[in-house]
This record gives sequence, structure tokens and C-alpha cells, in this order.
Amino acid sequence: MNPATTAVLFIEYQNDFVTEGGAQHSAVAEVMAQTDMLAHSRAVAEQARARGATILHAPIMFAPGYPEVPAEPYGILAGIVQAQAFRKDSWGAELAPDMTPVEGDIVIEGKRGLDCFASTNLDFILRQRGITDLAIAGFLTNCCVESTMRSAYERGYRVVTLTDCTATLSAAEQAASITKNFPMFSRPLDHGAFLAELAD
Repeated sequence: MNPATTAVLFIEYQNDFVTEGGAQHSAVAEVMAQTDMLAHSRAVAEQARARGATILHAPIMFAPGYPEVPAEPYGILAGIVQAQAFRKDSWGAELAPDMTPVEGDIVIEGKRGLDCFASTNLDFILRQRGITDLAIAGFLTNCCVESTMRSAYERGYRVVTLTDCTATLSAAEQAASITKNFPMFSRPLDHGAFLAELAD
């Protein structure tokens, strides 16, 4: 894999997920610990960045009152509203200290739903930079990671899903995504295998 044409997309590494006290941290903490995803994600960010890959961060956030969400939300968006998570300008919506962007990283703005491509200029940025290979990490494994993976696959990117850099609400959901869904739309790799493929 050529770092010059490779990007790593880190989805929703925000305090509400990553940090103790975050609105939805307790829901993902168990799987985070099982996969050691935060440490692996930091390693990928640092090493991929050092080798010249593009590093992108895709936080999600909503205005006060969640006007971007239907008046009677259901599914995952209802859970976000109920938890009062990812509110713009709140501590919970901030990117967690362990995954703070550095100079040269790109923060994708405008994510309001599940698929990182849907309401952002992610595709434009990737194509402007000549990116052909996209590695995806983050939250939730079976929600935003999967939604973005499917869109990237259909847009013609060569997609890698970083299996030990993701987390969701239960071990069963994590396993189902990694073993059943990831292989349909990506090459699932753990962080070590990905970095081994990312040429210096």
C-alpha cells in the first residue's frame, strides 16, 4: 500500500465515546477494552502519519436541541438524543485528547448522520488528494464504520477496515460485523497487518 495514496479515517473519537464520563462511554467501554482499540488507533495514527499517509478525523455533532434529527427519531439517532450526546461546543463532542489532530491532519466537518460521506465533503477531499486506499477505524463498528465502509466500496475506493481499531455496544455485535459484514465490502485487517502493508 502506497502511503501517498492511502488515507486513514478515524470516526467519532470524541469524549462522549472515548473518555470516562462521556455520554455513551459506558456503552462501548467493554468492547474498547477487549480490542484495545484506543491504543491500536493511536499507533496507526502515529505510524501512518509518519509514513506519509493522510490522516482524517470525522467527528459527529449536533446543534442544541438536535434540529438536524427528525422530531420523532428512532434507532441510533434516538439513542443519541436521549443521551444528549455529541452536542456542538460541549466537552463530549470534542475529540478525545488521545486522538487530538496534529498539523497536517484533516478534520471532516458536517457529519450529522451515520455515513461519513453523506453530509460532508469527504469524497471531494479524498479525490483531490489522489487517495485510492481508505482504511477506516472508530465507532460504532456496526453503525458509522459499516455505513462508511459500504459507501467507500461503492465509490471505488480500496477499503480496509481496521478490526482492532473499532468498538460497539457488545462483543456479539462486534464479532458479527467483523466476521460477516466487513469481508463483503472491505479487506478486514488488524492494525499490525495494515501497518505492515503500508510501505515506508
